[in-house]
Amino acid sequence: MSNLAVRPLVGLVAVITVLGIVAFAVTMFRGDFTRSVPVTVLSQRAGLVMDPEAKVKLLGVPVGKVESIEQLADGNAALHLSIDPAKLDTIPANVRVDIAATTVFGAKFVQLALPPDPSPQPIAAGQVLDAEHVTVEANTVFEQLTQVLDHIDPVKLNQTLGAISRAISGRGKQIGQSLSDLNAMLATLDPAMPALSHDLAAAPKVLNTYADAADDLLSTATNATKLSKTLVDEKSNLDALLVSVIGLSDTGNDFLAGNGGPLADMLRVLLPTTSLTDAYHPALNCGLLGMLDLANVAEAFPTTAAGIQVSVNFTWGHDRYRFPSDLPKVAASGGPRCEVLPVRYQQKPPYVVTDTGVNPFKRGNQGWLLNSAGLKEVLFGPIDGPPRNSAQIGQPG
Repeated sequence: MSNLAVRPLVGLVAVITVLGIVAFAVTMFRGDFTRSVPVTVLSQRAGLVMDPEAKVKLLGVPVGKVESIEQLADGNAALHLSIDPAKLDTIPANVRVDIAATTVFGAKFVQLALPPDPSPQPIAAGQVLDAEHVTVEANTVFEQLTQVLDHIDPVKLNQTLGAISRAISGRGKQIGQSLSDLNAMLATLDPAMPALSHDLAAAPKVLNTYADAADDLLSTATNATKLSKTLVDEKSNLDALLVSVIGLSDTGNDFLAGNGGPLADMLRVLLPTTSLTDAYHPALNCGLLGMLDLANVAEAFPTTAAGIQVSVNFTWGHDRYRFPSDLPKVAASGGPRCEVLPVRYQQKPPYVVTDTGVNPFKRGNQGWLLNSAGLKEVLFGPIDGPPRNSAQIGQPG
Protein backbone atom coordinates (compact mmCIF):
# COMPACT_ATOMS: atom_id res chain seq x y z
CA MET A 1 0.00 0.00 0.00
CA SER A 2 1.37 3.40 -0.93
CA ASN A 3 1.95 6.22 1.53
CA LEU A 4 -0.86 8.21 -0.10
CA ALA A 5 -3.38 5.51 0.86
CA VAL A 6 -2.03 4.98 4.42
CA ARG A 7 -2.01 8.60 5.55
CA PRO A 8 -5.84 9.13 5.34
CA LEU A 9 -6.37 5.87 7.20
CA VAL A 10 -3.97 6.90 9.96
CA GLY A 11 -5.68 10.27 10.21
CA LEU A 12 -9.08 8.62 10.51
CA VAL A 13 -7.82 6.28 13.25
CA ALA A 14 -6.28 9.22 15.09
CA VAL A 15 -9.54 11.19 14.94
CA ILE A 16 -11.54 8.17 16.13
CA THR A 17 -9.07 7.62 18.98
CA VAL A 18 -9.29 11.25 20.10
CA LEU A 19 -13.10 11.15 19.99
CA GLY A 20 -13.09 7.90 21.98
CA ILE A 21 -10.80 9.39 24.61
CA VAL A 22 -13.02 12.47 24.89
CA ALA A 23 -16.19 10.33 25.13
CA PHE A 24 -14.54 8.08 27.74
CA ALA A 25 -13.49 11.11 29.80
CA VAL A 26 -16.97 12.64 29.61
CA THR A 27 -18.56 9.33 30.57
CA MET A 28 -16.21 8.94 33.53
CA PHE A 29 -16.89 12.53 34.59
CA ARG A 30 -20.62 11.89 34.53
CA GLY A 31 -20.11 8.71 36.57
CA ASP A 32 -21.72 6.41 34.04
CA PHE A 33 -19.18 3.69 34.88
CA THR A 34 -19.82 4.03 38.61
CA ARG A 35 -22.30 1.66 40.23
CA SER A 36 -25.04 3.38 42.27
CA VAL A 37 -27.89 2.44 44.61
CA PRO A 38 -31.33 3.85 43.68
CA VAL A 39 -33.27 5.67 46.42
CA THR A 40 -36.51 7.68 46.04
CA VAL A 41 -37.40 10.85 47.96
CA LEU A 42 -41.03 12.05 48.05
CA SER A 43 -41.69 15.75 48.60
CA GLN A 44 -44.58 18.17 48.24
CA ARG A 45 -42.43 20.03 45.73
CA ALA A 46 -38.90 19.77 44.41
CA GLY A 47 -38.16 23.50 44.27
CA LEU A 48 -37.77 25.84 41.35
CA VAL A 49 -34.02 25.32 40.98
CA MET A 50 -33.76 21.58 41.64
CA ASP A 51 -32.31 19.92 38.53
CA PRO A 52 -30.99 16.45 37.71
CA GLU A 53 -27.34 15.91 38.58
CA ALA A 54 -27.90 17.94 41.79
CA LYS A 55 -25.74 16.74 44.67
CA VAL A 56 -26.87 14.58 47.57
CA LYS A 57 -24.89 15.43 50.74
CA LEU A 58 -24.56 13.93 54.21
CA LEU A 59 -22.93 16.25 56.77
CA GLY A 60 -21.66 18.34 53.86
CA VAL A 61 -20.00 15.38 52.10
CA PRO A 62 -21.37 14.32 48.67
CA VAL A 63 -22.73 10.78 48.79
CA GLY A 64 -24.68 10.71 45.52
CA LYS A 65 -26.66 12.72 43.02
CA VAL A 66 -30.20 13.35 41.76
CA GLU A 67 -30.79 11.02 38.83
CA SER A 68 -34.19 12.39 37.76
CA ILE A 69 -37.26 14.29 38.97
CA GLU A 70 -40.78 12.95 38.45
CA GLN A 71 -44.09 14.77 38.84
CA LEU A 72 -46.63 12.44 40.48
CA ALA A 73 -50.36 12.37 39.81
CA ASP A 74 -51.21 13.71 43.30
CA GLY A 75 -49.11 16.84 42.75
CA ASN A 76 -46.11 15.67 44.77
CA ALA A 77 -42.61 15.30 43.39
CA ALA A 78 -40.46 12.17 43.38
CA LEU A 79 -36.70 12.62 43.33
CA HIS A 80 -34.82 9.54 42.15
CA LEU A 81 -31.38 9.50 43.78
CA SER A 82 -28.24 7.56 42.95
CA ILE A 83 -26.25 6.83 46.12
CA ASP A 84 -22.58 5.83 46.06
CA PRO A 85 -22.39 2.18 47.27
CA ALA A 86 -19.10 2.87 49.06
CA LYS A 87 -20.82 5.40 51.31
CA LEU A 88 -24.03 3.45 51.79
CA ASP A 89 -23.04 2.12 55.24
CA THR A 90 -22.70 5.67 56.60
CA ILE A 91 -26.37 6.48 55.89
CA PRO A 92 -28.85 5.02 58.45
CA ALA A 93 -32.20 3.70 57.29
CA ASN A 94 -34.11 6.40 59.25
CA VAL A 95 -32.09 9.29 57.81
CA ARG A 96 -33.86 12.66 57.59
CA VAL A 97 -34.15 14.40 54.21
CA ASP A 98 -34.31 18.15 53.48
CA ILE A 99 -34.22 19.96 50.16
CA ALA A 100 -31.92 22.92 50.83
CA ALA A 101 -30.06 25.61 48.91
CA THR A 102 -26.61 27.08 49.37
CA THR A 103 -27.88 30.68 48.98
CA VAL A 104 -31.21 32.42 48.51
CA PHE A 105 -30.85 32.32 44.73
CA GLY A 106 -28.59 29.23 44.58
CA ALA A 107 -29.35 25.82 43.16
CA LYS A 108 -30.94 23.28 45.45
CA PHE A 109 -29.50 19.97 46.62
CA VAL A 110 -30.67 17.07 48.75
CA GLN A 111 -29.41 17.37 52.34
CA LEU A 112 -29.32 14.16 54.40
CA ALA A 113 -29.28 14.65 58.20
CA LEU A 114 -28.65 12.09 60.92
CA PRO A 115 -31.59 11.57 63.34
CA PRO A 116 -31.14 11.72 67.15
CA ASP A 117 -31.26 7.89 67.28
CA PRO A 118 -29.71 6.54 64.06
CA SER A 119 -30.81 3.08 63.01
CA PRO A 120 -28.11 0.37 62.99
CA GLN A 121 -29.42 -0.74 59.59
CA PRO A 122 -28.07 1.22 56.57
CA ILE A 123 -30.28 2.58 53.84
CA ALA A 124 -31.37 -0.07 51.33
CA ALA A 125 -31.74 -0.04 47.57
CA GLY A 126 -35.20 1.09 46.47
CA GLN A 127 -36.03 2.65 49.85
CA VAL A 128 -38.52 5.54 49.82
CA LEU A 129 -37.87 8.56 52.06
CA ASP A 130 -40.05 11.58 52.83
CA ALA A 131 -38.61 15.09 52.64
CA GLU A 132 -39.34 17.01 55.84
CA HIS A 133 -38.54 20.53 54.65
CA VAL A 134 -38.06 22.38 51.36
CA THR A 135 -36.30 25.75 51.39
CA VAL A 136 -38.51 28.58 50.16
CA GLU A 137 -37.12 30.42 47.14
CA ALA A 138 -36.85 34.20 47.00
CA ASN A 139 -39.13 34.39 43.99
CA THR A 140 -41.79 32.45 45.94
CA VAL A 141 -41.58 35.03 48.72
CA PHE A 142 -41.86 37.83 46.15
CA GLU A 143 -44.87 36.08 44.60
CA GLN A 144 -46.63 35.78 47.96
CA LEU A 145 -45.79 39.39 48.81
CA THR A 146 -47.19 40.49 45.45
CA GLN A 147 -50.43 38.60 46.16
CA VAL A 148 -50.73 40.38 49.51
CA LEU A 149 -50.00 43.80 47.99
CA ASP A 150 -52.61 43.20 45.29
CA HIS A 151 -55.30 43.12 48.01
CA ILE A 152 -54.12 46.33 49.73
CA ASP A 153 -55.67 49.68 48.82
CA PRO A 154 -52.77 52.15 48.31
CA VAL A 155 -54.86 55.04 49.63
CA LYS A 156 -55.73 53.22 52.86
CA LEU A 157 -52.13 52.03 53.20
CA ASN A 158 -50.93 55.63 52.84
CA GLN A 159 -53.42 56.77 55.49
CA THR A 160 -52.35 53.99 57.84
CA LEU A 161 -48.65 54.77 57.41
CA GLY A 162 -49.37 58.47 57.89
CA ALA A 163 -51.27 57.79 61.12
CA ILE A 164 -48.41 55.63 62.39
CA SER A 165 -45.92 58.34 61.47
CA ARG A 166 -47.88 61.01 63.33
CA ALA A 167 -48.33 58.69 66.34
CA ILE A 168 -44.61 58.05 66.79
CA SER A 169 -43.39 61.48 65.70
CA GLY A 170 -41.55 63.19 68.58
CA ARG A 171 -41.94 60.18 70.86
CA GLY A 172 -38.66 58.47 70.18
CA LYS A 173 -37.47 58.90 73.76
CA GLN A 174 -40.66 57.38 75.20
CA ILE A 175 -40.52 54.49 72.71
CA GLY A 176 -36.86 53.89 73.55
CA GLN A 177 -37.67 53.90 77.27
CA SER A 178 -40.53 51.48 76.67
CA LEU A 179 -38.21 49.15 74.78
CA SER A 180 -35.66 49.39 77.60
CA ASP A 181 -38.33 48.60 80.17
CA LEU A 182 -39.52 45.69 78.05
CA ASN A 183 -35.96 44.39 77.79
CA ALA A 184 -35.53 44.65 81.58
CA MET A 185 -38.82 42.84 82.14
CA LEU A 186 -37.84 40.05 79.73
CA ALA A 187 -34.44 39.77 81.45
CA THR A 188 -36.24 39.36 84.78
CA LEU A 189 -38.64 36.85 83.28
CA ASP A 190 -35.95 34.78 81.55
CA PRO A 191 -34.77 32.86 84.69
CA ALA A 192 -38.36 31.85 85.34
CA MET A 193 -38.93 30.48 81.83
CA PRO A 194 -38.63 26.78 82.87
CA ALA A 195 -41.25 27.28 85.59
CA LEU A 196 -43.42 29.28 83.18
CA SER A 197 -43.13 26.54 80.55
CA HIS A 198 -44.11 23.94 83.16
CA ASP A 199 -47.10 26.04 84.23
CA LEU A 200 -48.21 26.53 80.62
CA ALA A 201 -47.90 22.78 80.01
CA ALA A 202 -49.99 22.02 83.12
CA ALA A 203 -52.51 24.79 82.42
CA PRO A 204 -54.70 22.75 80.00
CA LYS A 205 -55.26 20.01 82.60
CA VAL A 206 -56.10 22.59 85.28
CA LEU A 207 -58.43 24.47 82.95
CA ASN A 208 -60.13 21.22 81.94
CA THR A 209 -60.66 20.43 85.63
CA TYR A 210 -62.19 23.84 86.19
CA ALA A 211 -64.31 23.38 83.07
CA ASP A 212 -65.63 20.06 84.38
CA ALA A 213 -66.41 21.68 87.74
CA ALA A 214 -67.88 24.85 86.22
CA ASP A 215 -71.46 23.90 87.13
CA ASP A 216 -70.49 23.18 90.74
CA LEU A 217 -68.49 26.41 90.96
CA LEU A 218 -71.44 28.39 89.61
CA SER A 219 -73.75 26.67 92.10
CA THR A 220 -71.34 27.50 94.92
CA ALA A 221 -71.17 31.12 93.80
CA THR A 222 -74.97 31.28 93.61
CA ASN A 223 -75.32 29.76 97.09
CA ALA A 224 -72.68 32.14 98.44
CA THR A 225 -74.63 35.05 96.99
CA LYS A 226 -77.82 33.84 98.66
CA LEU A 227 -75.97 33.27 101.94
CA SER A 228 -74.45 36.74 101.89
CA LYS A 229 -77.87 38.24 101.11
CA THR A 230 -79.36 36.30 104.03
CA LEU A 231 -76.62 37.59 106.35
CA VAL A 232 -77.28 41.14 105.21
CA ASP A 233 -81.04 40.76 105.70
CA GLU A 234 -80.57 39.19 109.16
CA LYS A 235 -77.75 41.43 110.33
CA SER A 236 -79.81 42.78 113.25
CA ASN A 237 -80.59 39.25 114.48
CA LEU A 238 -76.94 38.29 113.93
CA ASP A 239 -75.83 41.24 116.06
CA ALA A 240 -78.26 40.16 118.80
CA LEU A 241 -76.93 36.58 118.57
CA LEU A 242 -73.34 37.74 118.93
CA VAL A 243 -74.28 39.88 121.94
CA SER A 244 -76.04 36.88 123.51
CA VAL A 245 -73.02 34.67 122.86
CA ILE A 246 -70.80 37.24 124.56
CA GLY A 247 -73.15 37.25 127.56
CA LEU A 248 -73.19 33.44 127.63
CA SER A 249 -69.40 33.34 127.54
CA ASP A 250 -69.26 35.75 130.49
CA THR A 251 -71.69 33.53 132.42
CA GLY A 252 -69.68 30.45 131.50
CA ASN A 253 -66.47 32.11 132.69
CA ASP A 254 -68.09 32.95 136.04
CA PHE A 255 -69.41 29.38 136.40
CA LEU A 256 -66.07 27.75 135.56
CA ALA A 257 -64.17 30.16 137.78
CA GLY A 258 -66.34 29.26 140.77
CA ASN A 259 -66.64 25.53 140.11
CA GLY A 260 -63.38 24.69 138.34
CA GLY A 261 -61.92 22.82 141.33
CA PRO A 262 -64.97 20.61 142.01
CA LEU A 263 -65.33 19.81 138.31
CA ALA A 264 -61.68 18.73 138.15
CA ASP A 265 -62.16 16.55 141.26
CA MET A 266 -65.26 14.98 139.75
CA LEU A 267 -63.43 14.12 136.53
CA ARG A 268 -60.53 12.69 138.55
CA VAL A 269 -62.92 10.48 140.55
CA LEU A 270 -64.63 9.29 137.35
CA LEU A 271 -61.31 8.32 135.73
CA PRO A 272 -61.13 4.73 137.17
CA THR A 273 -64.77 4.10 136.31
CA THR A 274 -64.45 5.39 132.78
CA SER A 275 -61.19 3.45 132.30
CA LEU A 276 -62.90 0.22 133.42
CA THR A 277 -65.88 0.93 131.18
CA ASP A 278 -63.54 1.59 128.27
CA ALA A 279 -61.68 -1.68 128.89
CA TYR A 280 -64.93 -3.69 128.96
CA HIS A 281 -66.81 -1.77 126.30
CA PRO A 282 -66.81 -4.74 123.83
CA ALA A 283 -68.52 -6.97 126.41
CA LEU A 284 -70.92 -4.20 127.47
CA ASN A 285 -71.86 -3.49 123.90
CA CYS A 286 -72.33 -7.20 123.22
CA GLY A 287 -74.52 -7.64 126.31
CA LEU A 288 -76.71 -4.68 125.42
CA LEU A 289 -77.17 -6.01 121.89
CA GLY A 290 -78.10 -9.42 123.30
CA MET A 291 -80.69 -7.88 125.64
CA LEU A 292 -82.05 -5.82 122.77
CA ASP A 293 -82.47 -8.96 120.68
CA LEU A 294 -84.15 -10.67 123.64
CA ALA A 295 -86.56 -7.75 123.97
CA ASN A 296 -87.35 -7.99 120.26
CA VAL A 297 -88.10 -11.71 120.64
CA ALA A 298 -90.42 -10.96 123.56
CA GLU A 299 -92.27 -8.42 121.46
CA ALA A 300 -92.56 -10.88 118.57
CA PHE A 301 -94.07 -13.60 120.83
CA PRO A 302 -96.14 -11.81 123.47
CA THR A 303 -97.34 -13.83 126.48
CA THR A 304 -99.30 -13.12 129.62
CA ALA A 305 -97.08 -15.32 131.79
CA ALA A 306 -94.35 -13.74 133.86
CA GLY A 307 -90.71 -14.49 133.02
CA ILE A 308 -88.95 -15.12 129.74
CA GLN A 309 -89.38 -17.71 127.04
CA VAL A 310 -86.47 -20.12 126.57
CA SER A 311 -85.83 -23.16 124.39
CA VAL A 312 -84.47 -26.06 126.50
CA ASN A 313 -83.15 -29.33 125.09
CA PHE A 314 -80.77 -32.15 125.89
CA THR A 315 -77.19 -32.00 124.67
CA TRP A 316 -74.51 -34.63 124.20
CA GLY A 317 -72.62 -35.52 127.34
CA HIS A 318 -69.00 -34.67 127.99
CA ASP A 319 -66.22 -36.85 129.29
CA ARG A 320 -65.96 -37.07 133.11
CA TYR A 321 -63.43 -35.25 135.23
CA ARG A 322 -59.94 -36.75 135.05
CA PHE A 323 -57.09 -36.31 137.46
CA PRO A 324 -54.65 -34.62 137.24
CA SER A 325 -55.12 -33.29 133.69
CA ASP A 326 -58.37 -31.53 134.64
CA LEU A 327 -57.05 -29.75 137.70
CA PRO A 328 -58.26 -26.15 137.59
CA LYS A 329 -55.70 -23.41 137.09
CA VAL A 330 -55.70 -19.66 136.53
CA ALA A 331 -53.80 -19.11 133.27
CA ALA A 332 -56.36 -17.68 130.88
CA SER A 333 -55.35 -14.51 129.04
CA GLY A 334 -57.03 -12.02 126.76
CA GLY A 335 -59.31 -9.08 127.31
CA PRO A 336 -63.08 -8.87 127.41
CA ARG A 337 -64.76 -10.00 124.24
CA CYS A 338 -68.20 -10.42 122.76
CA GLU A 339 -69.35 -14.03 122.75
CA VAL A 340 -71.21 -13.63 119.45
CA LEU A 341 -74.34 -12.21 121.06
CA PRO A 342 -77.09 -12.26 120.06
CA VAL A 343 -77.19 -15.94 119.09
CA ARG A 344 -79.75 -16.45 116.33
CA TYR A 345 -82.17 -19.34 116.12
CA GLN A 346 -80.57 -22.67 115.13
CA GLN A 347 -77.07 -21.22 115.58
CA LYS A 348 -74.43 -22.35 118.08
CA PRO A 349 -71.96 -20.03 119.72
CA PRO A 350 -68.33 -21.16 119.38
CA TYR A 351 -66.60 -22.54 122.46
CA VAL A 352 -63.64 -20.39 123.55
CA VAL A 353 -60.72 -22.60 124.61
CA THR A 354 -58.76 -21.07 127.50
CA ASP A 355 -55.91 -22.34 129.64
CA THR A 356 -58.01 -23.02 132.74
CA GLY A 357 -57.78 -26.82 132.85
CA VAL A 358 -61.36 -27.20 131.63
CA ASN A 359 -62.09 -28.17 128.03
CA PRO A 360 -64.95 -30.67 127.70
CA PHE A 361 -64.33 -31.10 123.99
CA LYS A 362 -60.63 -31.91 124.01
CA ARG A 363 -61.21 -35.68 123.75
CA GLY A 364 -63.95 -35.41 121.13
CA ASN A 365 -66.47 -37.52 123.12
CA GLN A 366 -69.63 -35.88 121.81
CA GLY A 367 -71.90 -38.88 121.76
CA TRP A 368 -73.32 -41.62 124.00
CA LEU A 369 -71.10 -42.10 127.09
CA LEU A 370 -71.26 -44.88 129.68
CA ASN A 371 -71.13 -43.51 133.24
CA SER A 372 -68.70 -46.20 134.40
CA ALA A 373 -67.70 -44.27 137.52
CA GLY A 374 -71.32 -44.09 138.69
CA LEU A 375 -71.78 -47.81 137.98
CA LYS A 376 -68.69 -48.73 140.06
CA GLU A 377 -69.87 -46.49 142.89
CA VAL A 378 -73.25 -48.25 142.87
CA LEU A 379 -71.56 -51.67 142.92
CA PHE A 380 -68.70 -50.99 145.34
CA GLY A 381 -69.79 -47.88 147.19
CA PRO A 382 -67.93 -44.59 147.60
CA ILE A 383 -64.15 -44.86 147.16
CA ASP A 384 -61.82 -42.96 149.47
CA GLY A 385 -58.92 -40.89 148.20
CA PRO A 386 -58.47 -38.23 145.54
CA PRO A 387 -60.43 -38.28 142.29
CA ARG A 388 -59.24 -40.95 139.90
CA ASN A 389 -59.67 -41.75 136.26
CA SER A 390 -62.14 -44.46 135.36
CA ALA A 391 -59.32 -46.95 134.91
CA GLN A 392 -57.89 -46.11 138.35
CA ILE A 393 -61.05 -46.76 140.36
CA GLY A 394 -60.50 -49.73 142.63
CA GLN A 395 -56.75 -49.13 142.90
CA PRO A 396 -55.14 -47.99 146.15
CA GLY A 397 -55.45 -44.25 146.80
